[in-house]
Amino acid sequence: MKFLLVFDFDHTIVDENSDTWIVKCAPGKRLPHGLRNSYQPGHWTEYMGRVFVYLGDSGVKEEEMRRTMTTIPFTAGMGDLLRFIGENKELFDCIIVSDSNTVFIDWVLKAADFHKVFDEVFTNPAAFSSTGYLTVQNFHAHHCPKCPKNLCKRKVLKEFLDKQLERGVSYTQVVYIGDGGNDLCPVMSLKKNDIAMPRHGYTLEKRISQLSQDHSPVECSVLVWSTAVEIASYLKLLIKE
Repeated sequence: MKFLLVFDFDHTIVDENSDTWIVKCAPGKRLPHGLRNSYQPGHWTEYMGRVFVYLGDSGVKEEEMRRTMTTIPFTAGMGDLLRFIGENKELFDCIIVSDSNTVFIDWVLKAADFHKVFDEVFTNPAAFSSTGYLTVQNFHAHHCPKCPKNLCKRKVLKEFLDKQLERGVSYTQVVYIGDGGNDLCPVMSLKKNDIAMPRHGYTLEKRISQLSQDHSPVECSVLVWSTAVEIASYLKLLIKE
């Protein structure tokens, strides 16, 4: 009996968007109007690339960015939830699939000592250049019309599950915990025995609800959460069964 827990990062593990949190490092804690308006839907990673160039041009160093990022708050109850998962790793495999980047997620998880809870992190690769600028790339290429061009979470999840099957690992249940519009695509691929846990009041919950109203509900069960205490309660029930 083994369960796969799939977590989004922004507004799920942490209670903010890590990409907008980093703007606290910018001069006056804000971006110039032209830069803010340069975002085009579906091209967030390219936009963040321009933000990181601006921060580098403004003299913002890696250490200051790290210090700022590690002050991002975790969602209520998330620390206890991750500790519980960490204590029960023989029952839970745990991955992150996120539109953030490797540097930010690594900083946040290591500062709080949660990095060992997660078996793998799938996110946009980032690194500091020789000139000290943070650079970010698209996670992969895909052909899904529903997703932003840098990341289809359904493709990531399917490839992970296929790879695990090849290793002889199959899961009793997949539990998908997220909040955003880009979490709907993977949720729609979940099976009847799986469970989607959308965060209350966020886009994913609204989209799932809309599908039900349109008489094409998702196949999996749905359990809405407001704090990670509710997620922990569900997982405790799961392992008791």
